[in-house]
Amino acid sequence: MRFKTLVSQAYADLIYNGLWFSQLHQDLMAFTLSNQQYVSGTVRLKLYKGHAQVVGRKSVHSLYRHELATYEEGDQYDSSAALGFIKIHGLGQTTQAKHQLLRGPGGRPLELPSIIAPGRGEASGAG
Repeated sequence: MRFKTLVSQAYADLIYNGLWFSQLHQDLMAFTLSNQQYVSGTVRLKLYKGHAQVVGRKSVHSLYRHELATYEEGDQYDSSAALGFIKIHGLGQTTQAKHQLLRGPGGRPLELPSIIAPGRGEASGAG
């Protein structure tokens, strides 16, 4: 989403500065056309008092898959993958906390709370 905002701003600046026939415009247009090649479909909106709310969307190129978005029996989502993601995503903060922020009396590191439920520790094979 940030990159979309960056490209949108670059495009607006390009137009504002009168660079429509520049190489930058050609490059941004090529990127936009490539980036939008799978954008298709319909969106249903609910309009009320100057507001628009999306109430449905449909596309033959949609990446949404119900079996990946649910947590029911028979789904395809591997919930054990979340633990690894949480550990990797939080590694920087955990490292900083251990070595810089969480120091007890005498400079000893404090024990961090675990994200693993009690009785399901790493010694039992989880993680």
